[in-house]
Amino acid sequence: MLRRTTFPTILAAIASISCAGMALAQDKVVRFSTAGPPPDFLAQSMESFAEELNGADLGLDVQVFAASKLVRQGAEVPALQRGNIEMSTMTAFEVAAQVPEFGFLNRAFLFRDYDHMMSVLSGPVGEALRAATAEEMGIEILSVAYLGTRHVNLREAREVTGPEDLEGVRLRMPATPEWLLLGESLGVSPTPLAMPEVYVALQTGAIDGQENPLTILRAAKFDEVTEQVVLTSHLVQPVFYAVAKPFWDDLTEEQQTAMRAAAESAAAMNNEGRLADEREVADVLRGEGLDVAEPNLDAFKARADEVYGDADLAEDWDAAMMEEAQR
Repeated sequence: MLRRTTFPTILAAIASISCAGMALAQDKVVRFSTAGPPPDFLAQSMESFAEELNGADLGLDVQVFAASKLVRQGAEVPALQRGNIEMSTMTAFEVAAQVPEFGFLNRAFLFRDYDHMMSVLSGPVGEALRAATAEEMGIEILSVAYLGTRHVNLREAREVTGPEDLEGVRLRMPATPEWLLLGESLGVSPTPLAMPEVYVALQTGAIDGQENPLTILRAAKFDEVTEQVVLTSHLVQPVFYAVAKPFWDDLTEEQQTAMRAAAESAAAMNNEGRLADEREVADVLRGEGLDVAEPNLDAFKARADEVYGDADLAEDWDAAMMEEAQR
């Protein structure tokens, strides 16, 4: 009797210890989400990030989900904060929704170019941004990537010499106050729409246009359903490799060091590829038959100054930091 009851008990104990050991040995899963399409440089850099860490035997299993396949666009940051995912690409617009003093980073014509943007975000403004997102949002910024310089892309070509020529244009924008204000500064009628819906909306005429960096325009194949690009250069846009801070704090120092280094390396890969592509893509689009217009931007900048100067939203911005960023 004793042997019949003891043997199963011993087997169960051994199985329990074995399962516990297997659980301890399992890699930490890092679900990394972005709205960017797979061909774009950002999604490609995320794959590079995953390959570097997955091949380093650090107990990390990075899984990349591009084109909003895991989390819909606009829901990534709440998903990070709830612990539903571990990483995402995060924009300054998403930061401003919870830390409004940094809303100035989304102002039209804030940064002059890529070098200016990177200089600002590697200096005191960037340090303040990282501290605020960690403390107030529970999100750690690992690196700064370049999403590109955004331009207006129209379904039907028209003459555009200033913002008044875009009046009434239903231009797709994400549905946040800063994005809608940006649309107003361009003179358009901002129309909220998720990125995965834009191609069909352009194709059917549900919207009149969209605005994105030229590299994303091509990666998403919007050139197939539009006739014109207007080089407004209205936003030189950063995007951040972001990780949920509770997950980050639970990593070993070795894992944190490796993740930060891989994020910096991946961001550099994205930045170099996007900058090189931007130097050529306007000519490629012309070759495909798109009209590429280059208006004088003084009228656009003047309208932006007027719109932001009157906006209640801008009252929450940190004026001193914005002045620092504009130097």
